Amino acid sequence: MIRAGVVGASGLAGGDLIRLITQHPDLELTFLGGSSNIGRRPAELHPGLRLDLGLTVQPVTEEIADQVDVVFLATPAPVSAELAALLADRVPAVVDLSGAFRIHTPELHDRWYPKVKRRPDLADRFVYGVPELIGDQLADAALISLPGCYATAITLGLAPLTLGLGLDLKTVVVDGKSGSSGGGLQLRTPDLHPFRSGAIAPYSPTGHRHAAEVGDFLERSKPGAVGSLTMSAYGVSHVRGLLTSSYVFTDDAVDQRELQRAYVRFYKGHRFVRVRRHAETLIPVPDPQAVLGSNYCDVTALYDEEGDRIVVLAALDNLVKGAAGQAVQAANIRFGLPEETGLTMQPVMPA
Repeated sequence: MIRAGVVGASGLAGGDLIRLITQHPDLELTFLGGSSNIGRRPAELHPGLRLDLGLTVQPVTEEIADQVDVVFLATPAPVSAELAALLADRVPAVVDLSGAFRIHTPELHDRWYPKVKRRPDLADRFVYGVPELIGDQLADAALISLPGCYATAITLGLAPLTLGLGLDLKTVVVDGKSGSSGGGLQLRTPDLHPFRSGAIAPYSPTGHRHAAEVGDFLERSKPGAVGSLTMSAYGVSHVRGLLTSSYVFTDDAVDQRELQRAYVRFYKGHRFVRVRRHAETLIPVPDPQAVLGSNYCDVTALYDEEGDRIVVLAALDNLVKGAAGQAVQAANIRFGLPEETGLTMQPVMPA
């Protein structure tokens, strides 16, 4: 068994990690860490998990290295930066779910994460990306930084265009809509039920740091492939799930048939990306409710003749494929397991 620890065990992503790890045939949960709720059991923190694991939340010290083979950091970015410095070279694998090490370019990191001070040598050592796109780099990675939930959807949506078809994307404008769980458990006035219920809240209308990490990753993967990538983000009243709509402008010729074939070809053999036709089901897809509780990302690419643009839609569960599920997927690859191990649950619908 591969011994796993979860730090940030009382948070939403931490709870989903506990849920997934305890159902995994090859992972054994051996450590729960955090700075709050010390001494409390998982069942006290997460009402859906009535588990008696013999574990309580403990402070994180160097001694964790004797208890785990992989540690998942479901912690805020400043905390992850500190813990990575503590655990690197002590724990065989560190998987960070925060934004601490997502953006490699120092100037870009400082712009979007000004309060996150990280060791420069660690920033260069972290492997970043969606498992479907960088799986070969995960096989022996000691430090893994996972994309944000929005960034996962955007990157999976755009990769077949840049890395598959080789298109030069002049301009990409992303519209993102996410449920309230994307903001974690922090108590903020805009997230109170009287304001959040029924709302479409433009909380980041002129830019989002997840778009910055996508641009940074694509530039390193294929320099010059994307000219401009901007994003507007909105909060909606459901709890789980997100949808990104990427409006892509390019001078390269493309049609609907070529797009569909390119996406199917690009994700052939990748179990967790489902290439969908917009009208293939009873409801239009991609739709976040069609992936809830699963590690799937549904993607559709459409050519808009009227607007001379490509419209790419991507939907996922932000707590699973956008966080905990993707973390387990990356750990599976890191430890030589089939990447779908412990992640074969189907979506729950309606939710």
